[in-house]
Amino acid sequence: MPTLLLFDKFSRKDVHAIFSPDTSFAPQAGTWGLQGIVEVPNRRGDYVFFVTFGQKQGDHEFDEFITEDGVLAWQSQPSQTLDERRIRDFIRHREEANNIYLFLRTSKNLDYTYFGRLKYLDHDPVKQRPVHFQWQLLDWPPTAAVLTSLGEKLVPVQVGQPGPNEGTGTAEHHLWESPIPGLRKPGRQMPTPGNRTRARRPDYIGNQVANQELGMLGELLVLRIEQQRLMNDKRPDLAAKVRHVSVLENDTAGYDILSYQLDGQKLFIEVKTTRGPIDSDFFISASELNFARAHAAHYRLYRLYDYSDERDTAGFFVLDGAFEQDGRFCLASTNFRVSLQREGTP
Repeated sequence: MPTLLLFDKFSRKDVHAIFSPDTSFAPQAGTWGLQGIVEVPNRRGDYVFFVTFGQKQGDHEFDEFITEDGVLAWQSQPSQTLDERRIRDFIRHREEANNIYLFLRTSKNLDYTYFGRLKYLDHDPVKQRPVHFQWQLLDWPPTAAVLTSLGEKLVPVQVGQPGPNEGTGTAEHHLWESPIPGLRKPGRQMPTPGNRTRARRPDYIGNQVANQELGMLGELLVLRIEQQRLMNDKRPDLAAKVRHVSVLENDTAGYDILSYQLDGQKLFIEVKTTRGPIDSDFFISASELNFARAHAAHYRLYRLYDYSDERDTAGFFVLDGAFEQDGRFCLASTNFRVSLQREGTP
C-alpha cells in the first residue's frame, strides 16, 4: 500500500488505496477514478481534492492558481451552489477538526503531487456555479523543484492596494491603509429639537442584521490581511494559527481575531467597519473597551471605513489599546443599564 508523503507523486489509484482500501477502484469512472471532490468514507467533513490546473468542464474553464505565499485560488464544480452540503462543509471547515487533502497536477497527463492539507481562508459570498474559494496550504513552501513545476500557475503576492481614487479602481476584496485621521473639521450640526424633520420608524431588527453582516465582511478582510502579513514576513507557522474568534467561539470574547506578532506573542484584534468616511463615528461596547484596556500592549483596533459592497474593499487605519487616551478621539456613553433595586437598598 502506498504511503502518504508530502510532495510525493500519486495516481488516483494510489490515493484510493490510502483513503478507501476496502472499496473497488475503476479507472476513469466512479468516485475515486473520476471526481474532483471526494469525501473520505466514514470520516464526515474530511475530503480529498483532485485538482488539475487549466482544466475545462463543459463551457467552464477553471481559473485556479497558487500565490507565492501558498494561497490556493480554487473553484468548486460548475453545478455547485452556496446552499449545497459540501459547499457549506468547506465554508465551515476548521483544519484543527477536519482534513482536506490537496492532490494537484499541472497537466492531465501527469500524476498528482500531494501538497498537504488545506485551511479555509475565504469564499466569494456572491459567485456560485462554481463557488470561488481561497485556501491556505498548511505545508507551504514545498521544495524548489516542486515550485518550479508549478510554472505560470505560481503567481506573485499583491502587497498593498490603491485607494478609492487611485489606480484602475478594479481591485476587489482588499484593504488600503491610511494614517490615523486628525481632528474632525467643523461641519453641519445635528438638527435641534425645534427643527426636526419627520423620521421613519426605525427597523431595529433589520438594522442589527445589516450591521452584523457588514461587521462580518470587515472581519474577513482583516483576517486575510493579517494572514498575508505573517506570510510576507516568513512566518507561515503563525499565519496558519490566526483564528476568527468571533465565529469560532462567540462575539463576547472582547475581540474578533486572534493573530500574532512576529516574535510569536498574541495579538488581539477588534474590527469596526462602516460605509461612511474616515471620520465617521463607530461604536464599541463596554466589554470590548474593558478588554482593550486590560490588554493594551497586545491589542489592535482595525478601523475600516468607506466599505464598498460592490467590490468588498475598504480603507483602514489601526489604533492600539490606548486609543481612548488619544486626544483625537472622545468616548460618549450611549446606553445605560436599568436594574430593579433590591429590598433594603437605600
